[in-house]
Parts: sequence; structure tokens; C-alpha cells
Amino acid sequence: MEFAAVNSPAAAFVAGLVTSLHCAGMCGPLACGLMPVKGDRADVHTVSTTYHVSRLTGYAVLGGVAGGLGRLPLTWLTESALRWLPWVMVVFFIGLAFRLDRRLPKLAVLGRLTWRLQAWLRGRSRVQAAAALGLATPLLPCGPLYFLVALALLSGSALRGVEFMLAFGLGTVPLLWLAQTQFQWVRQRLSPLWLDRTRIVLGCSTALVIGWRLRATLGFPGPDPSSFICF
Repeated sequence: MEFAAVNSPAAAFVAGLVTSLHCAGMCGPLACGLMPVKGDRADVHTVSTTYHVSRLTGYAVLGGVAGGLGRLPLTWLTESALRWLPWVMVVFFIGLAFRLDRRLPKLAVLGRLTWRLQAWLRGRSRVQAAAALGLATPLLPCGPLYFLVALALLSGSALRGVEFMLAFGLGTVPLLWLAQTQFQWVRQRLSPLWLDRTRIVLGCSTALVIGWRLRATLGFPGPDPSSFICF
């Protein structure tokens, strides 16, 4: 099925890489706020590792639940619907490139959860706070995350949902980890303008590649690009 070609861990990983440019501005301040300051006994790498392992665990659990719940609705779709469904990934990357996710409605309950979580973290050890925030990150308001969870619903099984969301989470790790451990360097070198331009280029390029792979749904078979580009 064409949908399996784009609704895959590899595509989710690329989505994570592109989304991490968004995460650096949204979740970055929270993630960096966990880092030990001068005089703290906590180790920077221990705190950062705890945060990312907990966050990936939260993504995996969310993906498993979504994939398990979405198995039955996937069987209700007609063959024609399944033919066009893969194009949602193209729409996703274009929307991410131009920050259209900002127009998605935010769930008020998740916003209240964020404030309560921040209050609870005060007074906790750095490692405890990192573990708690990492597990709660999948529940924080985030447009791209909502979309990826919807795609995990269409993965067809709990296991594939875990793989999909775990791959997405892994894609977001490098830039967030760099922001946590090298905050001053990132702030000086990676300006908001640079992040915006990089997000647009990566988002549009990925949308173009996926659209090219799906060209058969539009009646343009052409040469198979999988020989030199593979998601």
C-alpha cells in the first residue's frame, strides 16, 4: 500500500528533524531550564539523558495507544481513500515549513497542564524534574505533535504506532540535546532567522521528495526514485 511508504519510521524520523527546529523555540526554553547551573551537584549529561529517555518513552506509549486505537478505523477506509491518504504527509511538511500549525486550535486543558507541571517542578531535583517533564512532553500543546499522533492512528497496529512515534522523537533529539548542553553556542550561532530558513528548506524539500514518490497516484509513473532516495 502506498501509505506504508510514507507512514514509516524513516519518514517520521525526518519529520522529527524538521520539527526540532520548531521544538527549539517552543520546548527549548523548558528543556534548557532543567539544566544545572553553577553550584548544582547534578551532571549536565545525566539530566539531559534522563529528559530525552523519558520523553522518548512518553512518545512510544502515546504511539502504541494511538496505533492500537486506530487499527479498526483504518479498515473502514475505501481503496480510493487509501490511495490519496499518503498525501497528508506532503501537506504536513508544507504546513510545518510555513508554520501553519500555529493556526491549529490549542486544547485548553493541555495549557493548564503545562502551568501545573511547571509549578510541580519547582523544588524538585534536576533529575526528577527532567524525568517528569520528559514523560509529560507528549501531553504539552503542540500542533505538529497532534498531526503525528493522527498519523500514528493510521499505522494499523500498536507496534507500528510505537515505531512511528519513537522514530519521530529520535529525530527531535539532536537539536534539543545541543540546545541543552551548548545553550550559549546555540543562542549565538543559530538565530531565529536561520532556524526559520532551515525549516522552510527542509520542510519543502521533504514534501517535494514524498510528492515525487507518490506521483503514481496522479498518473505519472516515471522512473522509480527509490533507487537514489529512500524514506
